Amino acid sequence: MRAQFVLSEIGVGLRRNLTMTFAVIVSVGLSLALFGGSLLMSDQVNQMKGYWYDKVNVSIFLCNKSDAESDPNCAKGAVTTEQKEQIKTDLDKMSVVDKVLYESQDQAYKHYKEQFGDSPLASSLTPDQMQESYRIKLKNPEQYQVIASAFNGRAGVQSVQDQKGILDNLFKLLGYLNGAALLVMIVMLFVALLLIINTVRVSAFSRRRETGIMRLVGASGFYIQAPFIMEAAVAGLIGGTIACTFLVLGQYFVIDHGVALSEKLQLINFVGWDAVLTKLPLILAASFLMPALAAFFALRKYLKV
Repeated sequence: MRAQFVLSEIGVGLRRNLTMTFAVIVSVGLSLALFGGSLLMSDQVNQMKGYWYDKVNVSIFLCNKSDAESDPNCAKGAVTTEQKEQIKTDLDKMSVVDKVLYESQDQAYKHYKEQFGDSPLASSLTPDQMQESYRIKLKNPEQYQVIASAFNGRAGVQSVQDQKGILDNLFKLLGYLNGAALLVMIVMLFVALLLIINTVRVSAFSRRRETGIMRLVGASGFYIQAPFIMEAAVAGLIGGTIACTFLVLGQYFVIDHGVALSEKLQLINFVGWDAVLTKLPLILAASFLMPALAAFFALRKYLKV
């Protein structure tokens, strides 16, 4: 009987404050969708780091005849055969190096033509203007400075470049975007909490006569508070369900089908359904507990039971 009364009061409260209840549902749904999206973005960045950092190379570019005339780093002239052999020998001795590949001027020219063959500059380049290089795969991409300090400034070396630096800038940008999404989520979550508190206050005020009678007949504080708490929890849970729906639809239509980014951007290893499904219980739990706790503390102040 008591459970039936609580459930009936929940339905009455939700219908009586329909506009505010709808606002709570929408704000909770959007804020938790952003929360889930931020968690997935964080997983995506970590997965991309693991994928791309394993493939980055450190490149040692060697001086050619053109560099000897224009680049201060190549003031001693183009790289000699002895210098190339010494660089290769030193690289093979280094414990941080996993693999070393040599790229000749002809190979560099071929790769450039494949990538930028349509550019105006490509038609004026010749193989002898390209740079020979060593492409080094490190056991740990974080140890780039070991290579840089060993070979920067050496005779025959024009520059040492780390591809990881380019990726770091990309990941830093993604981190900023994720932080912006989290900031918006926090603002919307704060708005949702204010709406929940105001909804509970209005609901408690509109039923003050009923709660007064319940006090007079000896009803416990929890029994009086339960319908209000459950109203907020149910509204929040509906919002959480909407947020989960957004995430599932986003994964299905944006990543896997429809827009199908996973097919169009094959260079990016997108997170899968396992990452999405593990976030759904967390979102549903937050959508239930957050409004319930907000309503509980609001009632302590405004219901005075």
